[in-house]
Amino acid sequence: MATSSFLLHHIFRQQHRRSISNNSSVRSLNRFLRTNPRLNYDSGIQREGIIHHNFSTESTRPFDSILIANRGEIACRIIETCQKLGVKTVAIYSSGDTRFCKHASMADEAVCIGTGPEVKNSYLLMDDVLHIAKSTGAQAIHPGYGFLSENADFVKKLENHDGNLKFIGPKSRAIEIMGSKSESKILMDAAGVPVVPGYNGSDQSELLLFEEACNIGFPCLIKAVSGGGGKGMRIVWKKEDFYDALQSCKREAANSFGDSAVIIERYLTAPRHVEVQVFGDEHGNAVYLHERDCSVQRRHQKVLEEAPAPGLTQSLRDRMGEVAVRAARAVDYVGAGTVEFLLEDGTEDFFFCEMNTRLQVEHPVTEMITGIDLVEWQLKVAAGQRLPIINQGDIPFPNGHAIEARIYAEKSYDNFLPATGTLDFLRPPSTAEGNGVRVDSGVREKDTVSVYYDPMISKLIVHGRDRDDAIKKLINALKQYQVAWLPTNIDFVMACADHEAFRRGGVTTNFLELYGDDVRVSGAKEPSDIALILCSLSIILSMEGRIGVQNIEKERRSSSPWSKLSGSWRIHNKLKRSISFILPYNENEEVTIDITATSNRDGSFDMEVNNTVYHVDGEFSNDNELKAEINGKRFSVTSFVSQEFDDSWKVGIWNDSDEELEHHSSLIVPSQCAIGQSVNNNSTIVGTVKSPMPGKVSKVLCSIGDEVLQNDPLIVVEAMKMEHQICAPRAGVIEKIDVKDGQLVNEGGVLAFVGNQKNAEASS
Repeated sequence: MATSSFLLHHIFRQQHRRSISNNSSVRSLNRFLRTNPRLNYDSGIQREGIIHHNFSTESTRPFDSILIANRGEIACRIIETCQKLGVKTVAIYSSGDTRFCKHASMADEAVCIGTGPEVKNSYLLMDDVLHIAKSTGAQAIHPGYGFLSENADFVKKLENHDGNLKFIGPKSRAIEIMGSKSESKILMDAAGVPVVPGYNGSDQSELLLFEEACNIGFPCLIKAVSGGGGKGMRIVWKKEDFYDALQSCKREAANSFGDSAVIIERYLTAPRHVEVQVFGDEHGNAVYLHERDCSVQRRHQKVLEEAPAPGLTQSLRDRMGEVAVRAARAVDYVGAGTVEFLLEDGTEDFFFCEMNTRLQVEHPVTEMITGIDLVEWQLKVAAGQRLPIINQGDIPFPNGHAIEARIYAEKSYDNFLPATGTLDFLRPPSTAEGNGVRVDSGVREKDTVSVYYDPMISKLIVHGRDRDDAIKKLINALKQYQVAWLPTNIDFVMACADHEAFRRGGVTTNFLELYGDDVRVSGAKEPSDIALILCSLSIILSMEGRIGVQNIEKERRSSSPWSKLSGSWRIHNKLKRSISFILPYNENEEVTIDITATSNRDGSFDMEVNNTVYHVDGEFSNDNELKAEINGKRFSVTSFVSQEFDDSWKVGIWNDSDEELEHHSSLIVPSQCAIGQSVNNNSTIVGTVKSPMPGKVSKVLCSIGDEVLQNDPLIVVEAMKMEHQICAPRAGVIEKIDVKDGQLVNEGGVLAFVGNQKNAEASS
C-alpha cells in the first residue's frame, strides 16, 4: 500500500510539471483507480482534511486583487483560496456585521457598505459594490452565492464597464436564461435535455394557472420563475388549496426576488435530487466534476449533501454528466455551475430541474472527492485562462466519499423556525490534519446570529474511505460540535445521518415525510439525574471560584478564610443549597427541576435528585473540562457556565463518549431564583398568540370577532425571506390583534389573543 501511494503521489507531482491537455497520465491513473478502489483513498496529498491534486498549469496568479461581494462563510471560503494564490482581497460588510466580523477581519481590506443592516440597504446595492471595487483597485468581483451572484442586471453593469473589472461567474445572458424557470425549460427541451411536464407561459392570470394545474393534475408544484433555495415554492395536493398556495407563493417570490411570476409543474412524489457540477471556460471547453445527491431536504432546502450519489450505475452517472454539459453548452456557460436533476426512484429516468449559475453551498463535497479547489478554478477561468483540465477523461475518478451537513441556528423541534442570538460558546469538532473533517464557517465565538441574514453557523464536511466510513465520521463530528443555548439542528442532522434508510443510501426527497417521526427532536428533553448533577456541579464550582482548582484542601490553606473557597463548608454544620432549574418545553409551559446540594469539608458534595442521594466530587479546568466522580463512577464532559446580567445562570454540558449520558443538556437557573431558593412555575396564557421568531408581518388573516378552530392560520410572518403561518393555539374568538401588515415583530412578541368561546358568548 505504501509503495502504491508513493507511486500515485509521484504521478500527481509529475502532472504539475506538464500540460494536462497533452497528458494521458491522469486517464491512465483513473483507469488504475477504477480497478484498484482500495488505493483510491490515498491518492492525494492530505492537508487540513482535504485531498488536493496539483492540476494547476498556470504559475501566475489570476488577479492581483478581487472584491468579494458577499459575507459570512462563503466570503471566508473565497478569502482562503485567495490567500493561497497570493491574491489581495477586499471585503464589504454591513453595519449589522461590523468591521470585526470574521470575513472582514480575514480580508486584506474591508469597507462598510450601505446605510443599514438589511440586505437591500447593504449587500444588494449594486452601484455601491462597483464603486468600492473601483476605488480599492480590485480587478474582479466574486459574488459568492446568494445576494448578487445570479443577478443578471449586476453582471451587465460589469460587462458594460470599462473592461477592467471582471465578474467571477457566467455571462449575464446565461444567468438570465437559467434564472428563468420558464425560459430555461424551453431552451433545455430544445437542446435535448429532459424536462418535467408543466406550464411555462407568460400569462399569469390566476384562473389560467388554475386551469393549467388541473390539466397537469394534482399534486402539482408552483415555483417562482426567478426562485431558488426553496423560496417561492409550494406543493398543492388538491385543487381546493390551489389559490391560497398560489397567493402565498407569489408574495414570497415578490419579496425574495422582486418577481411574482410562477410556473406550474407536475410534482414528482418520490424523486431523488441529483445534481452535477459543471465548469466551462471562454475557450469553449466544458467538463463535469461528478454528481452530488441532495435528496434529504426540508421545505425544499437541503439538509445533507453527499458525493458521489449512492447506488447509481456508472452508465447513469456518465449520461447525467453528459446531459449536464449539454445544458451548459446550450448557454455558452463560463465558470462554475450546477445542473440539478430529479431522478425517478427505482428507474434511470431523470428530468432537468434548474441550473444554478454560481458556486453551490455544497461545493466542498465535490472538492473532497476530486481534490480540486473550485474557487481557484473560478478565478482562473474569470481571468481568461483555460480550464486546468479540458478533457473529461482526465477528471479525477471520485476519491472515497464525502458528506456535508449544514449547521443552522434553528428550532428543529418547532417546524425549523430560524433562531437568533449570541454564540456564547462555540466549539466545532477537530479538523486535525488527516482526520477527514472540514468546517467552513463565517462566525466565531461571541458573534451574533442576526435576524437580517441566513442563520447558518457552518458547513460540516467529512471525507471517508467509503460511504459507511463517511457517515461514521459525520456522526462522530456532530457529537463533538458544541453550541451553547442557541438552538441548532445538530441533533436533527445526527438523527437523519444515523437513520437506517439514509445508511442504506438512495433516499428520496420524501425522506422526512416517511421518517419524520423517527428523526424528530423535542425542544428540550428532561435530563437524566447524572446530567442534572453535572450541571449543578458546574455552577457550584463556578460560584466558589474553583475553576482550575485541583486540590481543594491545599487551596484553602493558602487562601483567606473569607475566600469563596471557604464557602462550601461550615464549622458547626454543612452548607446546604437548593438549585431550581427550568427546562422550557414550549412557549406555554416551563418545567422546574429541584436539586439539593450539601457541601462536605473535603470539597465533595451530597446531591439529592428525584429522591436519590449521590456522592459527588469533581474538578473544573480552565479549558471547560469537567471531571466528576458520581457514586464512584467517573465522567468527563465539556461544560460552560455563564452568569447573566440579571443574575440568572446558564449551564450546558456536552458528552461525546459516555453512552450512559445524553449528548447535550442545557439548563437555566432564572433570575427570580437565587441559588438556595425555589422558582415559581409561571405559565403563559393559553390564548396568547406569539411570534416564534423575529420577522415581519406579511399578512393578517383574521379579524376581531372571528371564530377560529385550533391550528387555524391567523397571521403570516416572514423571516429569512420565508413565510411562516402562525396558527391559533386553541379554538375560540379573536379578541385582540396587536399587529398589522408590514409590522416588524420580535421573537416572543404578542400578535393576537384568542379568547375562550364560552366567555365571548357570556359577554354578549
